[in-house]
Amino acid sequence: MCLWGAFFAAAAHASPWFPLGPFGGDARSLVSDPANPKRLYMGTDTGWIYRSDNGGGAWTRVAHIAKRDDLVIDEILIDARDANRILVAAYSKDTADGGLFISEDSGRSWYEQAELSGQSVRSLGRSLSSPEELVAGTLKGVYRSGDGGKHWTLISPAGSTEIHEVESVAVDPNDPNIIYAGTWHLPWKTTDGGAHWVNIKEGIIDDSDVFSIIVDPKDPQVVYASACSGIYKSTTGAEPNSRESGKRFSKVQGIPSTARRTRKLGQDPHNRDTVFAGTTEGLYRTIDAGQHWDRMTGGDVIVNDVWIDPTDSNHVLLATDRGGVLSSFDGGVSFSPSNRGFSNRQVVTLASNLTGANVYIGLLNDKSEGGVFKSTDGGVTWLQESSGLAGRDVFSLAASADGTMLAGTAHGIYRLTDNSWADANIVAAPASPSTADAAPLVRKVTPARSARSRPAAARKPAARSSAPAQRVDTAFYSLVSTDHSILAGTSDGVMMADAMGRDWKIVRSLTMPDARFVAVHQKMVLAASLKRMALSLDDGDTWDPVALPAELTMVAAVAVDEKGNLWVGGREGVYYSTDYGGTWKTVPNLFVTQVDNIYADDAGHRVLVTAANSHFVFSAGLPNYHVTFWDTGWPMRFVRPVGDHLVGASLYDGVVVQPKMVESKFADPTPSGAVSH
Repeated sequence: MCLWGAFFAAAAHASPWFPLGPFGGDARSLVSDPANPKRLYMGTDTGWIYRSDNGGGAWTRVAHIAKRDDLVIDEILIDARDANRILVAAYSKDTADGGLFISEDSGRSWYEQAELSGQSVRSLGRSLSSPEELVAGTLKGVYRSGDGGKHWTLISPAGSTEIHEVESVAVDPNDPNIIYAGTWHLPWKTTDGGAHWVNIKEGIIDDSDVFSIIVDPKDPQVVYASACSGIYKSTTGAEPNSRESGKRFSKVQGIPSTARRTRKLGQDPHNRDTVFAGTTEGLYRTIDAGQHWDRMTGGDVIVNDVWIDPTDSNHVLLATDRGGVLSSFDGGVSFSPSNRGFSNRQVVTLASNLTGANVYIGLLNDKSEGGVFKSTDGGVTWLQESSGLAGRDVFSLAASADGTMLAGTAHGIYRLTDNSWADANIVAAPASPSTADAAPLVRKVTPARSARSRPAAARKPAARSSAPAQRVDTAFYSLVSTDHSILAGTSDGVMMADAMGRDWKIVRSLTMPDARFVAVHQKMVLAASLKRMALSLDDGDTWDPVALPAELTMVAAVAVDEKGNLWVGGREGVYYSTDYGGTWKTVPNLFVTQVDNIYADDAGHRVLVTAANSHFVFSAGLPNYHVTFWDTGWPMRFVRPVGDHLVGASLYDGVVVQPKMVESKFADPTPSGAVSH
């Protein structure tokens, strides 16, 4: 079986639709099975756990913890005596909750530990001399377990105003009663299992967040701590009564003060003088126990975790923001991506060129690792094509009349030329609007009206300007192509260009700041902000307001289908109108809320609907609105037809593709995974 065939087979077993990248994204934590270092687990910031069985060469999904997309997994522990037993510390990005989750079957099933239920669990540590002894750091304090994590007891003072918000923990390798705890405002230590705690802040800059603590497994007097203010080292075990130097920690030199956050420290198990420091400005390494440090990566690499192969110190993996997993086989001298099978990406737009052979997607939040990716095989494989975008988020994509791709970003629009994106943000300066131009539109569209029947006196042509053109820095939220123009919903209102995407102008006949959505069918143009909609029946020359459905509180998606019907969706559901917005209806048997996207697929004679709270893709067939649906297995942002199959974007996990990628039978979709309702 070929490589992709084997991958598809594995993916089909795990999920109805295939996840196909683009690979990479935010990786948070890495840990290996003590009995089999080739088996690693990775934590993410969307609640997913991944596993690699070949030392990080490829990844597969294991579990979605608590089915929550907001859980950050910074700590994973594998039971030293039973590799099937996995403990995961989790906390929410948005709230103060989380928990400790345990699997007894290699991640197939999970349960939440009772005493730490609902807590923001930030760190986990284990005693090397007594593996049953575990410690955990939460926002409430330090917890300890003597039975491998089955039960936990708070060992820091309850309600303490000092020992709380515990970001890091460590246990002395020889004495499980010696425990270190790093908080958001300095480190602490107990030598009696938590009965008494001492602040070990001497030598550390006040109010330092302590992200990582490591104790030398062979010489417990050597302790490293990393903080937002730098890296610190103690050669006396940070002993509170030490008088050797008057300081329990000393700040190591060689790392610039601008590298303010050192998120993770990792010590080479074979050469303990070699320590790696993962910072928000790259990876640093010392080979002389902290006397000198060298930066091993670019300063734009944000390192969340460092893993050193216990069988081969030359093999180093980094968990990074945006770049996913980076792998080195020369002790950290050089790194390359190692993300096959792992995608933690926010894809928000998709477009194809005239022939449909090339498919492009736009990403958010990945800076230099994101932008635009291109596929030449219908979405199976992806290559980054972001040169010239300078790390900008891409909100929208569309092809011009000659197939040239345009990208709408948070800061203007760009044109793809010779595999590089060029600034295309020259826009004609708007004419000073008259009072009539600036006033809100009040005409009401009736079903009998059309572009042909509208009286000439009612038409309000777009104002022309003789003022010099200027560069704009507006957000292009949406782009849509017609036979003779390209329209955009932007933060400055609706804009229009010619069919080649040139000569951009603000549509002055419509006053709609922050126009988020634009949909087109022939001469009909539907534009919407979050709270308003307007309709043009004459290519945008004149506009009429469209009342939202009474139940709808905010617009999240719009479309115009092949019959000229209007569609709008949001938190309350999806609605359509056959009379230009005069009245609104719901589709029978289409029970959906939290609508993310509506797409009029004219070639398939259907309207496709996705929702943020559902794994399903819904199709309303035209003209009878018969509903079919697919269970994709993923929370979906949108789907689009590409050739003979559907390609979709999950909320956080990149592109997913319909399993049956050949012969999508819309009339009878059941063989390809759809259900008729």
